[in-house]
Amino acid sequence: MSLLRDIQDAAIDARIDISVVLRKCKVLAARLGNEAFKQWVEFELNGYKTIKDLPDYRILSVHSKGHFSGPFWSGLRNADIPISCLPEKFQESFRHSYLMDPISAYVALINKSKGSALQEPWPPDFVASVADRFYTGMNCVAAWKVIAINSVVSLVDVVRNKILSFVLEIESEAPDAGEAQINSPPLPQEKVTQVFNTNIYGNVHNVAAGSTNFAQIALTVQKHDIDSLVNYLRNHNISEKEISDLEKAIHQDSKENPKQNKIGNKVMSWMTKMMNKAAKGSWEISSSVATSVLTKAINSYYGL
Repeated sequence: MSLLRDIQDAAIDARIDISVVLRKCKVLAARLGNEAFKQWVEFELNGYKTIKDLPDYRILSVHSKGHFSGPFWSGLRNADIPISCLPEKFQESFRHSYLMDPISAYVALINKSKGSALQEPWPPDFVASVADRFYTGMNCVAAWKVIAINSVVSLVDVVRNKILSFVLEIESEAPDAGEAQINSPPLPQEKVTQVFNTNIYGNVHNVAAGSTNFAQIALTVQKHDIDSLVNYLRNHNISEKEISDLEKAIHQDSKENPKQNKIGNKVMSWMTKMMNKAAKGSWEISSSVATSVLTKAINSYYGL
């Protein structure tokens, strides 16, 4: 099997760890000789060094909660923290969570999580410096950012989908690119960089609901509502045959997963086929937008 097809199959199969997929991409990056792709793979595998290096999909919109103590043993627990009460220079950073760790760290968090949210503690020294700003007569004794676990799941899916789109488009340009010899790039670097920018950094959006960067494509798909999914896809010029194939895929996957709480292999195969059509120009939509449209629609249907 060619390296490109190997990466495609690994990206589609949710059972294969995303770090394994990225290490395969590291080999591809060496054979393509493209520095931008190499650097992105290294960042995802080993973590980002600074906030300015972070792509949009690793910046989440969050809210914060805290514990407060007052006079005569009064207090509040798990109370919402109004960020507008903070000094203005700190408000932006506390409205977001910056996911800088290797992607493997977030996979581990997902696997260990027993609830619907994760916590990112505020620095204790900072909490002490702003403790009396929020509720009259009460001091904040602990505070944390609340990160929806679904947002972290979406981060992993976004990286997986970006890899798939990138590899599909590279294959459409040079089917044997994965077998290229070192120092013999199969494509001009300008072309690889264009494909990279379009599929990896182009048209990216914050993966957290409510982000101001997450507004290009309005989501109208309701959880487990097949009619809303069908209407959404029709509005994006997907043919009735393709929609029918998706409905069959959902039905087949539901036999293995009656709760329909995750995307099955049949639906992932359908998504891959559609992204491949976009890459080849048979669907009147770019590969990056195709990834965005399908990922948002399918994730919403499954409540992810």
